[in-house]
Amino acid sequence: MPEIELSAGTIDYEDTGGDGPVVVLAHGLGFDESVWTEVTRALRPDFRVLVPVLPIGSHRRPMRLDADLSAHGVARLLAEFMDRLDLRDVTLVQNDTGTAQLLVGVRDERIARLVLTSCEALDNYPPGVQGRVLSAASRIPGGVFLLVQTFRFPFLARMQTSLGGMAKRPLRDEMIARWYTPLLTDRHIRRDLVKFLRSTRKDCYLKAAGNLPSFTRPALVAWGAEDRMMPPDTGRRLARLLPASRYVEIPGARTLVQLDNPAALVDEVRRFVEDNPLP
Repeated sequence: MPEIELSAGTIDYEDTGGDGPVVVLAHGLGFDESVWTEVTRALRPDFRVLVPVLPIGSHRRPMRLDADLSAHGVARLLAEFMDRLDLRDVTLVQNDTGTAQLLVGVRDERIARLVLTSCEALDNYPPGVQGRVLSAASRIPGGVFLLVQTFRFPFLARMQTSLGGMAKRPLRDEMIARWYTPLLTDRHIRRDLVKFLRSTRKDCYLKAAGNLPSFTRPALVAWGAEDRMMPPDTGRRLARLLPASRYVEIPGARTLVQLDNPAALVDEVRRFVEDNPLP
């Protein structure tokens, strides 16, 4: 897997290559590029797909001590990633953690099309029981270390009040182990996650929502129809703020729409790009 050095540290990324339209897939908290595997595989014949491993819990390389790992800091890293690789006319697809929204009106010059799937937004932060528990644990010394120990036992991780509540399809043991081994084994990775959790507040997403009406390029809001953590009403409200948006619900999907119904999501992304050619 290629790597790139950014201002906060070195990150890994997946790049399918090719000359097709550029799609950047941004994962959420506690996931890595593998959460997008089925979508990447389906898009790669016709698109150049890139998936940066953002430093929010499942990254393999700790960031620098002085790195800004707030939601805004991670959003800036995403913009820096696109700058360093000189990616142009990007279709940016966001899931779970709402960092892409924070680029709108600030660092969105490389974004030609925006796709928001189920993600933190507006007043839904921290989202659901899972988000509230994680946020509370981050404010207790050693709290995140104790909380992530539950991921040593996949049956606990698959509980509805934990990772299992984010997906309808059963999550495989090897996937859970891949995502959470960095947090379980490296205190510096836990440090990075705690920095994100402690520095990110609800008001950052509320303020970001104020910039969304300025994004007049095409936008697709594709929400999990059965999402409990990120309710569909949040997605509908987001779509109303984006002037050139279309709202769809992905059937049979919760937050992790790319795992629950990758075929439906890929169809929507393909249609969205085809219906909105570059000027």
